[in-house]
Amino acid sequence: MQKYTNYLNVGNNLCTFAHYFIYMVKVKIINKGHQQLPAYATPQSAGMDLRANIDAAITLKPMERKLIPTGLFMALPEGYEAQVRPRSGLALKHGITVLNSPGTIDADYRGEVGVILINLSQEDFIINDGERIAQMVIARHETADFEQVEVLDDTERGEGGYGHTGI
Repeated sequence: MQKYTNYLNVGNNLCTFAHYFIYMVKVKIINKGHQQLPAYATPQSAGMDLRANIDAAITLKPMERKLIPTGLFMALPEGYEAQVRPRSGLALKHGITVLNSPGTIDADYRGEVGVILINLSQEDFIINDGERIAQMVIARHETADFEQVEVLDDTERGEGGYGHTGI
C-alpha cells in the first residue's frame, strides 16, 4: 500500500501537525479487451467506471437482463472485494441498473469481470462498445468467525423488524 499525507484544513487555519492518510491498494489487472482501464473521474471519487467490451451493440429489451463483458481480469489482495454498482445516470435516465447490486468480486476470483444489467424501463436500451455501464468500488472487508451461543444480549430494539420505528 502506498501512503499519501495531506494536511487537515480546520476553518481558515492549516494544521501542520494534523494529517490523514489515503491508502492506495495495489490491484493486479489484465485487460484482454480494447477499453481503457477503470479510473477515478475525480480525486475524491469512490467508484471507477466499468465499460462494455463488446464486438457489436447489445439491445436490452424491457425487463431483460444480460451479462455484459468488460474484458477485465483482476487479482484483488486478500481482505478486499470489488463491488459492482449501478451508474446513477443510467438508472435515472434510462432505468438501467445492476441486477445483483452491489455485485461482489471476491479476492480469489480470476474470471472476467462481467456486469449483470437489467432494463427496468418500458423501452429498448442499446449498449454500445465502450459505454460506461457500471461503477466499481474497491472495499476492505472483515471475515467472520461465528460463535454459536444459546442466548443473545438484550438491546432496546430487541426483535423489532422492518419499519418498527415508524416514519
